[in-house]
Amino acid sequence: MKKYKKIILAVVISMMVSLLGSCKGNEQQVKNSIKIGYLPITHSLPLYVEKKVEKENIELVKFGSWPELMDALNSGKIDGASVLIELAMKAKVQGIDLKAVALGHSDGNAVIVNEKIKNVKELKGKTFAIPNKLSTHYILLYEMLKKENMSLKDINIVELPPSEMAVALLEKRIDGYCVAEPFGAKAVVNGNGKVLKQSSDIIPNSICCALVFRGDFIKERNEKAKEIVEKYSAATEDLSNEKERRTRAKEFLSIQDTVLSESLGWISYDKLKIEEEDYNRISQYLKEMKLLDNTPTYDEFVDNSLLE
Repeated sequence: MKKYKKIILAVVISMMVSLLGSCKGNEQQVKNSIKIGYLPITHSLPLYVEKKVEKENIELVKFGSWPELMDALNSGKIDGASVLIELAMKAKVQGIDLKAVALGHSDGNAVIVNEKIKNVKELKGKTFAIPNKLSTHYILLYEMLKKENMSLKDINIVELPPSEMAVALLEKRIDGYCVAEPFGAKAVVNGNGKVLKQSSDIIPNSICCALVFRGDFIKERNEKAKEIVEKYSAATEDLSNEKERRTRAKEFLSIQDTVLSESLGWISYDKLKIEEEDYNRISQYLKEMKLLDNTPTYDEFVDNSLLE
């Protein structure tokens, strides 16, 4: 009997040691994981593709709005994010140590209007939606109107969550909008909206969403930051394959095939480097539109070293 008790005790101790080791391993894995925030839009697709490969080291944190995401980024609850670059620039001005390390995409910001509107001038007096005033979408609207000798005062501007815009257009609560994909393509495919202008028609090479890291994360875990950007870059190379892009986007966004096809035809993932000329153009618009009195300089805010 004593012999059996010793055996049972040994088994129990062994199980406890194994369980304790497993817990420590899990704690270490959680400690080492990198938290990156995103909104479920095509502009964040490279993050999803990277996550599929790097399952253990990256934890993607989904947010429902840009303010919610920025609160988490600014407070250090997440290490980085795919975010509207203008929001990150404002945080930098306010003293939050952030660095933009790569673009998320090129193009893919269409101006969508109802079927009755034939040109830009016909937007006068109409209601137009944007996701946030600190966004490339608002800048695109400003420049599009400016080219027609119009101003933002000529239309009624409202802010709406991206997911609500196609429905708001269908219900005639708004007459047009500009937002990240796939929400523009939804209205086009559903037949209640059309493309008035693509972002490339208004401001060539306009930058929008960027991969942004906290400065302390880059300093304290520089090798890991480099590794993430390297794999992020590899993910965008995978997205150059049309079949791969469609498969991953469908997993990430869960939208109908026709909307997906339309949307992916507007966006590119070929360019990752934030060029100084493109960045300075956005900075100038922010000052001109009185959205930010001061903007961080290119050298202060952009870190291309991880990408290179």
